[in-house]
Amino acid sequence: MASQKTRRKIVETFLELVGERGWGGFEMAELAERAGVKLSALRAEFPDKIHCYKAFLSQVDQTVLDSIDPSMKDEPARDRLFDVLMARLDALEPSKPALRALSRDVRRDPQLALALNGESARSQRWMLTAAGIPASGFRARMIAQGLVLGFARVVDVWLDDEDPGLAKTMAALDRQLDEGETWIGRADRLGSFLKPLFRAAGATRRGATGKAETSASAPPSSDEPGSAPA
Repeated sequence: MASQKTRRKIVETFLELVGERGWGGFEMAELAERAGVKLSALRAEFPDKIHCYKAFLSQVDQTVLDSIDPSMKDEPARDRLFDVLMARLDALEPSKPALRALSRDVRRDPQLALALNGESARSQRWMLTAAGIPASGFRARMIAQGLVLGFARVVDVWLDDEDPGLAKTMAALDRQLDEGETWIGRADRLGSFLKPLFRAAGATRRGATGKAETSASAPPSSDEPGSAPA
């Protein structure tokens, strides 16, 4: 197993090559040669570029999680998430060339965008956790996916923002969080509206199943509980 130092060297070299040549502009053998590791060692740690990208995101996540300010816990959730995502941009600063190349590549290659999306969504769920926002369940997965898309738009602005104060970036992040709150509110209202319909549909299906079973076998005793989906 490679040391932590070697793993970091591989990820740093991976980012350098992505920044110089784009995602598809180099092979894993070139990564091994430039990083100064054997192909067997690279294969053992990182079977493909996706695993390199995953390790990169993990490093960024660790940096952000280590930087959490405990005093923010009493602030509104939106403010906490704003600070977490700004801290994420700080952590991403050294990787701007690679991110600029990736931003171009995913626009040209939908399959690459899809492959990277899952890792990005997992990473954003950790950002929700860092902000003290529940990150489990279907609703959280929807929020994390929306955060992937919204944060990508912020990154596009950030990549060209030369203002040391990042005024344009912060404005873009504010705008994306506003849009996200609106979208989540609509989704919650739609969910509340549809729940009675889903319950009614489920009751209808159970009733139809019960009738079919009754015609095929003797009815259960009155004190036997009905079956329920697992």
